[in-house]
Amino acid sequence: MTQPLDRPGLAVLAVDDERPALEELTYLLSADSRIGSIRTASSGAEAIRMLNGEQRIDALFLDIRMPGATGVDIARTLARRPDSPQIVFVTAHEDFAVGAFELHAVDYVLKPVRQDRLAEAIRRVHERLHARTRTSPTDDEVVPVELAGVTRFLTRSQIRYVEAHGDYARLHTASGSHLVRISLATLEERWTPHGFARIHRSYLVALRHIQEVRWDAGHTTVKVGDKTLAVSRRHARELRDRLLGDANRQR
Repeated sequence: MTQPLDRPGLAVLAVDDERPALEELTYLLSADSRIGSIRTASSGAEAIRMLNGEQRIDALFLDIRMPGATGVDIARTLARRPDSPQIVFVTAHEDFAVGAFELHAVDYVLKPVRQDRLAEAIRRVHERLHARTRTSPTDDEVVPVELAGVTRFLTRSQIRYVEAHGDYARLHTASGSHLVRISLATLEERWTPHGFARIHRSYLVALRHIQEVRWDAGHTTVKVGDKTLAVSRRHARELRDRLLGDANRQR
C-alpha cells in the first residue's frame, strides 16, 4: 500500500508484522513534512518484493523480529547493493543496537515510538542522503607523503586511522603508514565532516573502515583492519552517535 501525501519529500517504506504498530508508525511518519510518500509492508517477504520493484524508496523504517525474512535479513541484503535505501530500525528490543552499527543503520528507534525521536531519525536519513548526493570521487582529498625521497599521493579514503605524534600525525592505510607534518587536531577539524571521528586523544578513525565495536565492562574498543584501538570514555558516546548518524557518509 502507498500513502501519497501530495508533497515533495522522502519516499519511505514502513515494515512491521503487527498491524497496530504499522498503523501508528505510518501515522507518525505522515505527520512529518519531510516525508513525501509512505509505502507499507506487513512482512519481510513483502518488503523485499517492494524493494525489488521500480518505485523509488529512500528509506526503510524496519522492525527487526518478524516471521520469515527478519529485519536483519533485509538489511544484510541491502548492504550488498549500491545506493541502497537508508535503514532505520524500529523495534521493541534493545539488544540489537550494536548489531545495527555493523549493518550501517542510520538510527535505532525503540518502541513505543515518540514523534520527537522519529523526527531525529528522519533528520539523520535526510542528512545522509544529502551527503550522498553531494559526494563524488573528485571530493576525495589527496594527501602527499614522503617516503625515501619519493613523494607519493594518498587519497583520504585510503586512510583507516590517524595516530598522533606530537606536532606530526601518522596516517595508517591497508599497506603501511606515513608520517606527515600536520597535527591530529588539524586533521580532526578538516576531516570530521568527511566521515572521521576522534575516539581518543591519540586516534582519529575513518568510520567507514571500522569493522567491529566492542563494549566490555565500561571499556570501548574498535577494530580497524588488524588493529584494535581504545576509545576513551569521553569519546564513546560521540562515537556511538556518529556510527548511527553518518557511518556510511562516504560509502
